[in-house]
Amino acid sequence: MDLIAIVDTMFARVNMGDYAVDELKQCPGFESTFLIKRVTVPGFKDLAVECKRLIEFYNAKIALALGMPGKAEIDQVCAHEASQGIMMAQLLSNTHILEVFVHENEAQTDADLITLVENRVRKHALNAYWMLYEPKQLLTRAGQGVRQGFDDAGPAQT
Repeated sequence: MDLIAIVDTMFARVNMGDYAVDELKQCPGFESTFLIKRVTVPGFKDLAVECKRLIEFYNAKIALALGMPGKAEIDQVCAHEASQGIMMAQLLSNTHILEVFVHENEAQTDADLITLVENRVRKHALNAYWMLYEPKQLLTRAGQGVRQGFDDAGPAQT
């Protein structure tokens, strides 16, 4: 049985992991083909090592790294560093880790933030599922300007 890892943070202002778990539980094969292991870490700079641990010690086939950088400039710098760590963990483990960051400054209100988080997390959870079990779903969307969190941009027009 495969394992999909979900790693979220206490720093986020929305419970991102709940949306990922809920979305994956709706996918075909939950509990017969794959299971979910969710771990919560303090902040987004802790995501990379926890994803790597779940890949190495629990043989996770893919991981979602869920984080929410704050509005301050230092948060944006730290988010960049965390992103670098996630990329390094992917390369070292030879396993995809989908970075799902929602920057707090992407939304004007808490209601908008919650909607954005839910949309982005659910779409990336589905992407993780498709990467493992239905890669043709991704292929059919190639070049279509698909976005996670906001409306799709659509393909470029001549």
